[in-house]
Parts: sequence; structure tokens; C-alpha cells
Amino acid sequence: MPQMAPLFWLSLLMFFLFSLMLFFTLNYFIKPYKAFSSLPLIYSLPPYLWKL
Repeated sequence: MPQMAPLFWLSLLMFFLFSLMLFFTLNYFIKPYKAFSSLPLIYSLPPYLWKL
């Protein structure tokens, strides 16, 4: 209940915003989707060769 401990929810909100900002800055500098595009060997395999 937010009316019981507003400072607790405020600290949770600040932690959430900080972690979201950190995540987006790391994504901006590292760019993990470019690492997946540099592996064409996985996508060139036909799906019938995959064994479960």
C-alpha cells in the first residue's frame, strides 16, 4: 500500500529508473543485435537438420 511507506516506493522507483537507464546505455554502446548478425552459419542451416 503506497500510503504506508511512500519513501520505500520512491526508492524502488529510483532503483527501477536507474536500472532501466543503465540497460539502455549498455544496449546503446554494446549493441548485442550486431553480434547475432555476425553469425550467418546458424541461420544458413536448414531446419530439417535440427535435432531435438
